[in-house]
Amino acid sequence: MVLVPSSSSVCLLRRRLFSSLATAAASHHVRSHSHPLTFSDTWAPATVSHLSPATADKTLFHLTLNLSSHPSLPARHLSPGQFLPLRIPSTSSPPLLLSIASPPHLAQLHSHFDLLVKRVTGSLSDALCGMREGDLVEVGEVMGKGFQIPDAHAHEDVALLLMFATGSGISPIRSLIESGFNQDKKAQVRLYYGARNLDRMAYQDRFKYWESSGVKVIPVLSRPDETWSGARGYVQTTFLRDKQIPRPSSTGAVLCGHRQMTEEITSILLAEGVSKEKILTNF
Repeated sequence: MVLVPSSSSVCLLRRRLFSSLATAAASHHVRSHSHPLTFSDTWAPATVSHLSPATADKTLFHLTLNLSSHPSLPARHLSPGQFLPLRIPSTSSPPLLLSIASPPHLAQLHSHFDLLVKRVTGSLSDALCGMREGDLVEVGEVMGKGFQIPDAHAHEDVALLLMFATGSGISPIRSLIESGFNQDKKAQVRLYYGARNLDRMAYQDRFKYWESSGVKVIPVLSRPDETWSGARGYVQTTFLRDKQIPRPSSTGAVLCGHRQMTEEITSILLAEGVSKEKILTNF
């Protein structure tokens, strides 16, 4: 079951998101990680309440952390696209910085965070994906501004919102979609989501819900098997074939994934006349 946020929180989130698309500051455009987020020295214990494979090939895992003993932490999850630092106390590995997959209203309602973890052999993520329900990890303060800039004022509405994600980059996009920002369906929303094949594509069970909320989901597979009849290749090449941007001045975009994808999509959008102030990432 997917819980829908209240109408007042939806209106606020939609206004703030679309305001950010209209007047975002240049420092929040697509950029390299030359300005990394700084970890806090404050850490709190969190319990693993759910852990399961998110993809058939087990390269991505669903992780839910229970933070009911620290309600102030979920209360700081205010915007889709924010990050959560995580570490395992018994290891000396540097912390992971994971995008929060659940929408803010769920964190505040249930005091938990849903995360999507990419398992890399021999890394901290490998150890994390091998944990069991009830195990303890440590989390830091919620970080980043997410996909919005709070004090901006929209000069014109966004009629078309394009979303692009590859691999585990779908995590903050899920948070945005399920925040209910487009509950009134005033904007046309398209999501291009790329993965190697269906065995590496997370959240397939949520696609129907996303479609019902007004998001057209376009899965793109770079190495599908012979049974696949959908889009093939890469997100950027698929988008280049069917851009369909009738009014660039009223078009916004949200990107999260491989650097090559974000850079190429940004170039395509700029060439089509979309303002770079309306092209957002979560870092």
